This record gives sequence, structure tokens and C-alpha cells, in this order.
Amino acid sequence: MTDQDPNGASLVRGLAQLGYVQGSNLVLERRGAEGHIDHLPRLLEELVASKVDLIITSGYPAALAAKHGTTLPVVAIFAGDPVGTGLVETLAQPGGNLTGISDVSAQLTPKRMELLQELVPHLRRVAMLWNADDLGMTLRYRASEAGAKTMGVLVQPLGVREPEDFNLAFSAMEHEMSDAILMVTDSLTVLNRKRVFQFAAAHRLPAIYEFDWLVRDGGLISYAPDLDESFGRVAALADRIFKGAKPAALPFEQPTRFQLAINLTSAKAIGIEVPPVLLGRADEVFE
Repeated sequence: MTDQDPNGASLVRGLAQLGYVQGSNLVLERRGAEGHIDHLPRLLEELVASKVDLIITSGYPAALAAKHGTTLPVVAIFAGDPVGTGLVETLAQPGGNLTGISDVSAQLTPKRMELLQELVPHLRRVAMLWNADDLGMTLRYRASEAGAKTMGVLVQPLGVREPEDFNLAFSAMEHEMSDAILMVTDSLTVLNRKRVFQFAAAHRLPAIYEFDWLVRDGGLISYAPDLDESFGRVAALADRIFKGAKPAALPFEQPTRFQLAINLTSAKAIGIEVPPVLLGRADEVFE
């Protein structure tokens, strides 16, 4: 996470609100695997060697590597269901050296399906893209699948493991076209997001994403936890650890604020007219 990307900027703002300022009383050592999970052990070794006091991870693979690769305290975000993946024992009592803020995909998926149905009243089938090599994202996909099925929406499962798999996923969609797309967000899908945007636009398919910055970047619609709130709480957990608290005693938190974002330019490109009622509920509208 850099200061320029949405996640890094939100983290820096959260820390600054608690009095931590880069160049004064805060040093951020950044490492990124860019989707290469096999690089994580080496990156973790570098962080430990630099004598950091705390590690903040983004995504399940990084959280798992930090949990097992060091005794340093860890604060995790975007790691999927922390109990389902075995990162923590319970949300209330994480145990070990890791805490953080959890996903709430099981609760969010029905809302995302409802939003797609407002855009596409005939919605019957949704293609879901996710990183099948990432347990955290696989559990998030399963929560999304279960939520869709309870609403009577069929799911076209399209697990990807590497960039080349996106072409196979697109071919599968062309062979049996769904009414919409849901993209589960991790480093692999983010690095290939433009290809998803382009496929959706070329086939005039509405697609929903998990974070508003993806909509700002060209996606159609998102419903997601508020990043500033989530990273503010990550910063608050870090602050407590800096002051002596142990991760094992800090409950894994859950987001409480959510944002709806819509890109009208993307809607126009695929010939969708966003209902005024939906626009009125949006927290952010991009044109």
C-alpha cells in the first residue's frame, strides 16, 4: 500500500488522526508481492530484519504468512472470514499474534444482488470471478454464492488462479452469458481489473465490485465498507498495540459504515439507465 493508492491513503489518514506522522514519529516500511504469493516469505523476512514494531497486512495470503512467519503483532484487513480461514480462534478472542477488521460478505452479498436487480430487473444469473488459490477469497465467493442462491439467482462460478485464466473465464461467459458480473477483490483480480471492465463494456454487462475506488477507476457500481472507517479502525488497533496491548486480547472488528458508488459514464457505455431512486441513495456518483 502506497500513500497514493486508496488503501494506503486511508491508512495514513487514520494514523495521522491518532497523532502518528511520517517523518516525525512514524516510519512505514512497505512491501508488496504484486500477486506473487511465493514472494511473501522473503518480504516478511525483510520486514522482520528492518525491526518493525507491527505488521499490517492486506489480503489473506499475507495475513497467513505473517501469522506463521513471525511473532510480531499483526493487524489484518481484507483477509476474508478470519474464523473460517483459521486465522483466529474467535472474533472476540483471536488468540495468537493477529487481530484486525473482518469482511462481512455474507451480509453484503444480498445487498449487492438487490442492487444488481434494481439495475437489471430480469436478473437470473450472475458470473462470479474470484481467486481460487486464495482461501480467504474462496470463502468470500462461497458466501456470495450462498447469498445469491437464497434470492433465486443462479451463479456461474469462474475461479481464476493466474492472469491467463481470465481469458478462459471470459470464454466461459461468452459461451453461456450471464446477466451480470460480481468480482471478488484481491490482488489478482485487482491487477486484472481493466480486463474485466473492458469485457463488461464490450458485452454490455453490468458488474458490481466490492470497493468504491474500482468504480472511480471505471467499474459500474459497488457496495462496500467505508475505507476510511475500516482503516481508521486498523490504525486504532495499531495504536493500542503500540501502547502495549496484545493482539490476542483485541477482538477482531467488523465494519459498520458502508458506501454505495455508481459510475454514470460506465452505465451509459453499456446502455443502462440508473433508476433515480438508486442514484438518490448513492454516497458517490462519478461522471
